[in-house]
Amino acid sequence: MLGNSNIAVVGGGSWATALSKILLNNVEEINWWVRREETSEYIKNFGHNPNYISSIEFDTEKLNVSTDLKSVIQSSDVIFLVIPSAFLHREFEKSGITKEDLKDKIIVSAIKGIIPEFTLIPAAYLNEKFDVEYNNMAIVAGPCHAEEVAHERLSYLTIATPTRGRAYAIGDLFKCRYIKVNKNDDLVGTEYSAIMKNIYAIAAGICHGLGYGDNFMAVLISNAIRETEQFIDYVYPKHRDVKTSAYLGDLLVTAYSQYSRNRTFGNMIGKGYSVKVAQLEMKMIAEGYYASKCVNEIQTKFELDLPIADAVYQCLYNGKDPRRMFEAIQSLLK
Repeated sequence: MLGNSNIAVVGGGSWATALSKILLNNVEEINWWVRREETSEYIKNFGHNPNYISSIEFDTEKLNVSTDLKSVIQSSDVIFLVIPSAFLHREFEKSGITKEDLKDKIIVSAIKGIIPEFTLIPAAYLNEKFDVEYNNMAIVAGPCHAEEVAHERLSYLTIATPTRGRAYAIGDLFKCRYIKVNKNDDLVGTEYSAIMKNIYAIAAGICHGLGYGDNFMAVLISNAIRETEQFIDYVYPKHRDVKTSAYLGDLLVTAYSQYSRNRTFGNMIGKGYSVKVAQLEMKMIAEGYYASKCVNEIQTKFELDLPIADAVYQCLYNGKDPRRMFEAIQSLLK
């Protein structure tokens, strides 16, 4: 049981805010790291995150909010990492996080991206750079949007970890009236799938912005799950059913939902916004942008055939025309 452990949430965005709400159904208090001092003070004084999902109201007596990452990690037993992958290494380095700080901690990653400095998924980054054992790690996957958690709409999470007992213990931290929990032992595959689905959500957004309809979108997403399966089977061979909610379900909600920041980002690209302007217009990070570059490096290295993922990469990083790129792959879809 982990309910009596010291729990930390590292991150101040929408998903970190939503996870904090869920966790406080089952634990007495949490240590919550946010980057900005003004955000920390606002949450302490008013019980709301001023920047994300402000409708969630917290009991401030149950929050230990801090901008000192090292202190939060050192004083916690179970650490939920919920910051954009592009910033994880930077924040760890800036705060002087060491192997000793993470020794014997249980690390639960809700990060859905690749650490760009090393082209590593978060689990591999923590293992290679900080000696965190895979048995002490878990992944939180969807399909689950933070905004629906705020409204307490029924949602399903998947806890992926190699250790069965740990999956149940972490799952118990999330169980409440509006959250159901599934478990699997495919830590690496689930993490890669969560990364890939953001790229395909950008593709769905681009196609929506270009004026494609539901019929084409269905073909696009059915091909996207095949590409996902091909990719993760190659980088981490293991028996898995990609039709389950942690894989296909997470892809569907990210590709179709109005709450999807990656779809929104792609939609802007499809409508003619430049990458830079689209990024400036958005207040939240579209993880798929960073993931696209890293996945392309892996795809190129191993000569994998991922036409949709490649089309997204060409649009985002090589300035290719979205309409021409997606017209070019139409004959490749099945």
